[in-house]
Amino acid sequence: MFKKLLVLSLLVGSLAVSPGISHGARIVYSWPSNAGPINPHGYNPNQMYAQSMVYDPLVSYGEDSGIHPALAKSWEISEDGKTYTFHLREDVKFSDGTPLDAKAVEMNFEAVMRNAERHNWMDIVNQLDSWKAVDDHTFVLTLKNPYYPTLAELSLIRPFRIMAPSGFPDDLDTAKGIKAPIGTGPWMLVESKKGEYDLFKANPHWWGGTSEVQEVLVKVISDPTARAMAFDTGEIDLIYGANNGQIDMDTFKRYQSNRKVTSTVSGPMAGRSVALNSGKAPTDDLAVRKAILHGVNKKAIVDHVFLGLEHPADTLFSPESPYCDLGLEPYGFDPKVSGELLDQAGWTLKPGSPFRERDGKTLLVEFCFVGTDALQKAAAEAIQGDLRKIGMDVRLVAEEADSYYKRQKSGEFGMIFSSTWGAPYDPQSYCSSMRVPSHADYQAQIGLPMKEELDRQITEVMVTVGEERIQDLYRSILTTIHDQAVYLPLSYPTNITVHGDKIEEIPFMPMDYVIPFERIKLGR
Repeated sequence: MFKKLLVLSLLVGSLAVSPGISHGARIVYSWPSNAGPINPHGYNPNQMYAQSMVYDPLVSYGEDSGIHPALAKSWEISEDGKTYTFHLREDVKFSDGTPLDAKAVEMNFEAVMRNAERHNWMDIVNQLDSWKAVDDHTFVLTLKNPYYPTLAELSLIRPFRIMAPSGFPDDLDTAKGIKAPIGTGPWMLVESKKGEYDLFKANPHWWGGTSEVQEVLVKVISDPTARAMAFDTGEIDLIYGANNGQIDMDTFKRYQSNRKVTSTVSGPMAGRSVALNSGKAPTDDLAVRKAILHGVNKKAIVDHVFLGLEHPADTLFSPESPYCDLGLEPYGFDPKVSGELLDQAGWTLKPGSPFRERDGKTLLVEFCFVGTDALQKAAAEAIQGDLRKIGMDVRLVAEEADSYYKRQKSGEFGMIFSSTWGAPYDPQSYCSSMRVPSHADYQAQIGLPMKEELDRQITEVMVTVGEERIQDLYRSILTTIHDQAVYLPLSYPTNITVHGDKIEEIPFMPMDYVIPFERIKLGR
């Protein structure tokens, strides 16, 4: 019965709001691909911006870096830090009109935990012991250990967001797919055409209030140049997202000088760095890693490659991230220091040779990047040029994206680009992932003599109660990583917006991939 009503509802909605007819204010945006099935518990091809539009979490992460009520209006944490009791709002409905209750929340947690291995990059999955609807509006989580990032990880875009029971498949295993994306969020998907567009309509039941925007048409535009042309011709109204993701930096600089459009840049969103492989020669040598950090002119890269649109970075995480403002001494650009470090380590220059040698071997490092990523290519070439000046031969290896990510996991790299995930993942979720070979971090750190102790401290900090002890542990973890020169921090990326007079204002959100269409103020 649910399925029949759902199909009818979507069909009526589709006929009522086809892309050629406007019912209320419409904003046209673009994305490189379709939104996907918008499974709240799934990953690719489910697009995160769409998951955040359709589904709500129990708690949300705010601009003040704090945790705020969402579907849960309040909560209590037991003295031992193991039990979280959430009190749900009583006036919330899913977009199909059915009421939210604790049983629906329990169904979603059960679906996630049924496939826990898919989600164990976040440690809360390993810490959950039980999840239970106590009554209609009370939901209780019990943990195996106190786990301080619990609320932060529940606020993430996926996988712990809440879908209506009517959206579940008959066997309740959402890993196999869903019937339809039905959430409590501000938007609902009403029409989709593969390779062309996705149409969202304001959810009339949304508990968060009303929006000036009633429809969001997301056109599929994969190429940044084509996206800029679509904006220039009025085909789309808004460009919003990661710089050099939605459009290239040169194009954004052009918009900055155009008085007819509004263009803005956010504060730091995450950390962009180069991971150095401590388990593979020659970057298994601490002196070589430190020489690299002192030998790269990061300011020049930020100014000329990133065009001043990103913030220079001296540490892996932005000091604005919780527990990360530690005052660690930066590795300043000083090729002379690089040369001294390499000399002391036995890497010497022979007359007539541009590159240093030791024991008959050239100081050679392979630097891997995504070949189709123009920004990575330009940054890699700049780094190659800087390191050549200190006698290091850097071989650039341009890869297809799939091969590049395989190298991150396998450790087949000397240097490779890496990025942290921004708020609210940093630092806890990102540090947690350092313990498993899911990204470049594990492989970059695997050669460290204190790797086992580093992982032990990361495990401990996740289950520690008490701000002072948590701060002490992060100080030790992040100082070790910094002192061991495992990363060459480059910049803290930003988000950008570009729009015309149709939009008066759209705020930046603290989380990547959250686009607040419901908070747009339209031009008068």
